[in-house]
Amino acid sequence: MSPDDFQAATGTDAATMARLITYAETLIKWQARINLVGPDTLPDLWHRHMLDSAQLLPLIPKSAKRLADLGSGAGFPGLVLAILGAPDVHLVESDSRKAAFLREAARLTGTTLTVHVARIEALAPLGADAVTARALAPLSKLLNWAVPHLAPGGVCLFLKGKSGEDELTEAGKEWIISCDRTPSRTDPAGVILQLREVCRGRP
Repeated sequence: MSPDDFQAATGTDAATMARLITYAETLIKWQARINLVGPDTLPDLWHRHMLDSAQLLPLIPKSAKRLADLGSGAGFPGLVLAILGAPDVHLVESDSRKAAFLREAARLTGTTLTVHVARIEALAPLGADAVTARALAPLSKLLNWAVPHLAPGGVCLFLKGKSGEDELTEAGKEWIISCDRTPSRTDPAGVILQLREVCRGRP
């Protein structure tokens, strides 16, 4: 997928595309120094990472005032969503080198956001209306991290691969969850889990 293909698939305007291209170029430069993404995924950056992240944008509640992205790494999906207009984005990344990349990419793209260099479980609650994560941890563990940062009535948007349904079944042993599923646009076996009304069930 090329940037033009991405633009056609998402309807992104030219000014925003220019910022995303700057982000992609910055990532490629930094990749030579630190491992931000799997090297074999770079040739398919716009499909594998950019579009994969961007597909969450329509699922963010219109009323959302803050988004928290856990384990942001190279900025997927959080930085992409911030560039695309998600409100008050907070990126949580414990690796200081990756956090430095995120700050630099945000600066170069003119994106206002907050980077927290901390372990998720050590961070004060963020009170986010939407919490996102991608390839971070199995759902049971992920919910332990995400729920403390979720505002009342908020939604978790988690990109999952083919193990998504199994993870949901396993998490259901500990958690009470209202879940909607949206097929992934980038992975035929993947799914986006939209989790609401999440609370811990009986042991």
